[in-house]
Amino acid sequence: MTRQHANNAAGLRAWLGLAVVLGPVLLVSMDGSILFLAMPRISQALSPTADQALWILDIYGFAVGSLLVAFGSIGDRYGRLKLLMIGATVFGLGSAGAAFAPTPELLIACRALMGVAGATLLPSALAVLSELFPDSRRRAQAIGIFAAAFAAGFAIGPVIGGALLGQFWWGSVFLVNLPVIVVFLVLAPILLREVRSGGTGRVDPLSVVTSAGGLLLTIYGIKHLAADGISALPITTVIVGIAVLTFFGLRQRHLDNPLIDFSLFRDRVFTIAVITGLLPLAAWSAAAYLSGIYLQSVLNLSVLHAALLALPGAAALTISCIVTPAVVERIGKRAALLVCHFSIAGGLLLLLPTTVTSGIGWYIASTVIAGLGYGISFAVVADTAVGAVPAERAGSAGAIAETSNEIGNALGIAILGSLAALLFRLQGPELAPTLDETLQLPSLLPFVIQDAKSAFVTGLHVVVVAASLLHAALGTAALRWLPKSAPEEQTTEVHEEPAEERMASKL
Repeated sequence: MTRQHANNAAGLRAWLGLAVVLGPVLLVSMDGSILFLAMPRISQALSPTADQALWILDIYGFAVGSLLVAFGSIGDRYGRLKLLMIGATVFGLGSAGAAFAPTPELLIACRALMGVAGATLLPSALAVLSELFPDSRRRAQAIGIFAAAFAAGFAIGPVIGGALLGQFWWGSVFLVNLPVIVVFLVLAPILLREVRSGGTGRVDPLSVVTSAGGLLLTIYGIKHLAADGISALPITTVIVGIAVLTFFGLRQRHLDNPLIDFSLFRDRVFTIAVITGLLPLAAWSAAAYLSGIYLQSVLNLSVLHAALLALPGAAALTISCIVTPAVVERIGKRAALLVCHFSIAGGLLLLLPTTVTSGIGWYIASTVIAGLGYGISFAVVADTAVGAVPAERAGSAGAIAETSNEIGNALGIAILGSLAALLFRLQGPELAPTLDETLQLPSLLPFVIQDAKSAFVTGLHVVVVAASLLHAALGTAALRWLPKSAPEEQTTEVHEEPAEERMASKL
């Protein structure tokens, strides 16, 4: 009875520890999307420029994505729980600063700080799960819950943001993080134990700086080209950014412990899996951001109404993520990835019938159908990537797969959002660089408002067509390159062995 009582107590502690860990996980993913419906309010309050508005949205994702692997290695050396506590504290401070930021520049800085903290939370939370659940079967269940929570955070971010904005000012979308952070900081030392891998691999500081710097310089130049037109400064910035990224890639080939092991991309299955981690998040973030503006600024819906309309798509994404592992066991990962890409492509195209006067039904149908594909991508990317490489390289494969999610989320707004901004600048009334800025101008004539809204809808349509074509192309590549072996054989191998390494070092 004493041993049974001890086992029951350990099991209860493990599940309570999982519940505590899921708090930061939800926040990190949710804060990647919670501003999609809040941007019109933020634009009214702080009057950011077109490129500042895009930086407010995506600096968070770039900070998380560019530092995930580095902080995973740092946590291995200095302790995961310690890094979790530090990261949660900084995340809370950044959230408080963002809530009361008086200028766009300060809001961007606070979002960047939140992104740096978020990069410490995800890999450490995953590693702590391995200590909480030494039994492989229980650990697999915990991993599934973790993945579903991460997907749900992305899906419900706009809904929660819209609900808060229906009652409070725009800063409330950041303050909602603080109670979760406080609960975590109180309970984590009680329920979680320190985890170290004992590895000796060092993090290369120059790789961290060049990967993050190259991304930021490249995207900065692209944003300015879209918002302001062709000029020497943004072109030079893009060239320098690409050069820095090229140096980063070449440097990784000569390091004993590279930040990203590019040799893994020689495997076609791995490459498709990583692109599947990036592209759906890019399409989802861009479509969610632009749709939020469409519902509020074009159709003139309240933010709460827009949030409610996002619920069916959020539910489809979350349910798809939860049920996909069971479905994959029956149909295989190849078939699942085909459904993923073609359902996203088809769902995005359902936004084409939207107009400046109607489109709510098309929006709901689009988010539900595309949401099925988004959920599949969340559920199978890491397993597919890890299963495509030898067991000793599972950690690097998992880290790259998870990083592709965060980079995809940021790139969607940066690249596709900039495309929409470019089209608005070229086809709009040329009074302001964005729709929200144009609509805030005084004494606008009705035909000017109509032209501005029409230009924005055109940009939305071009973006969804571009994203849809990319998904169709990737689906075709998956059809040609992914193996047709029996799903039962693949899933048995992937779930039995790499599951432990995947979550101990996934980030």
